[in-house]
Amino acid sequence: METIACNESEESWTVFYLMGIPSLPESLFLPVFFIFLLLYILILVGNALILVAVVTEPSLHKPMYFFLINLSALDILFTTTTVPKMLSLFLRGDRYLSFPACFLQMYLFHSFSCSEAFILVVMAYDRYVAICRPLHYPALMTPQTSAALAASAWLTALLLPIPAVVKTSHMAFENTAHIYHCFCDHLAVVQASCSDTSPQTFMGFCIAMVVSFLPLLLVLLSYAHILASVLHISSRQGRSKAFSTCSSHLLVVGTYYSSIAIAYVAYRADLPLDFHIMGNVVYAILTPVLNPIIYTLRNKDVKAAITKMACPWNPNNSAKP
Repeated sequence: METIACNESEESWTVFYLMGIPSLPESLFLPVFFIFLLLYILILVGNALILVAVVTEPSLHKPMYFFLINLSALDILFTTTTVPKMLSLFLRGDRYLSFPACFLQMYLFHSFSCSEAFILVVMAYDRYVAICRPLHYPALMTPQTSAALAASAWLTALLLPIPAVVKTSHMAFENTAHIYHCFCDHLAVVQASCSDTSPQTFMGFCIAMVVSFLPLLLVLLSYAHILASVLHISSRQGRSKAFSTCSSHLLVVGTYYSSIAIAYVAYRADLPLDFHIMGNVVYAILTPVLNPIIYTLRNKDVKAAITKMACPWNPNNSAKP
């Protein structure tokens, strides 16, 4: 039997080889490259438009839109940690990642993913205060409070993945460790190790459940209060207006957790490895590409600001903020 060279935390001797989508024929690499490139461009352009529109339009200088630009910035950072390497893989066959590069990618991917979940919770809290405690909204959601909430979401998410990443980095790997994925996802890296993978797999699963379901529970709790408050509004027009302020956020939350559900089912169900990989790829790309589309189409204020920015010569743009 062939002896496997397994290194115990010797980063300089270990390189990671991304297997990509194992059963995907090379003849389809170029079409997949162009699909991912198009989606990445849409993510960059769509979220950049929202960032610029909110920053430059005074009427959007509100907590709701402050959190939105945090979400847009996260979507850009989240996809930039993985998609450029995937593009290089499918275009040039560039499959190698050094030990530090792989673990940096893993850490950033999971940190930004956690940040997105927490920012969605903060946005839900903002909508709760706006609808359930409208008279107290200016006092409760000051710029300082909004900045503190956003900073807490970022900081918590940056700290949470550290134990899992550090523990995984001390596992033993072959000189060339084969990762059955398009990027350095925690579970895929753990499964590439020569060590016992059970403790790390369980730890990663527990962290994922906490990061996924605790924010979801908080979002649902906020919307339960919102629903109860809206149902007490006597006029149909008032109820419709209250719900309309939440529709974009609800769609984003639905998209985010749908992509997580796809990734989870692909992992837990008895499906081929390719389905697991594609489930994670959908999770990494679906929400960031849909978020700007949802907010551009569903939110009239953002739509008006982007239209005003794109067509400054249109006299209708100055009619209302």
